[in-house]
Amino acid sequence: MVKRLAPMLIITIAGMATTLTVSGCDNNSDTTIESVATEQTATSLADTENSDSAETDAKVTAIDWSKVDSGEPAATVADYEYPFAIDSQNVKNYADYFKVDNATAQHNLTISTASNEALSKVLDQLDTSYTSHQVIDGKDAKLVIHTTADIDASSYDYVFAEPFAKGLILPIEIVPDGVKSDIDVHGDYQEQEASL
Repeated sequence: MVKRLAPMLIITIAGMATTLTVSGCDNNSDTTIESVATEQTATSLADTENSDSAETDAKVTAIDWSKVDSGEPAATVADYEYPFAIDSQNVKNYADYFKVDNATAQHNLTISTASNEALSKVLDQLDTSYTSHQVIDGKDAKLVIHTTADIDASSYDYVFAEPFAKGLILPIEIVPDGVKSDIDVHGDYQEQEASL
């Protein structure tokens, strides 16, 4: 009986040793896999942070007009229902002051009043490159945004989305001349051109 137990004991001990060795290897391989996975995740996170940082640090040099676009189709001006009546005092005063007809005054008064909708979208991209802006009233109303010299000059016809001027077009012009806010925000284009 002792002779039978001895080989069984040796086999059992050998089996236990093998199990310990194999499970030891498994634990090491699990640890190695976990370490590699952790390193890969850390590297991936660092790459993402560097990429985000690079995007943040990238200086805007041109307005991306696709980010400004309202997606609204242009309205037909001939039958447009303006918020100002054509014979209202506001329209008459505008027409008298800028020497335009009442229909032009009605249109330009509406788009100049609504101009902040477009301005805010452009300012989202300009950050510290913005210096000032002005709405040029008169015959050909438009929004002129003055920037530092690092921004490219460009222009765009913005179509309003808000109900007040929905579908009307406001021409926008980016002028990288660094002009500060000492200019009249609303004024006649000819007078302002002469002073620039």
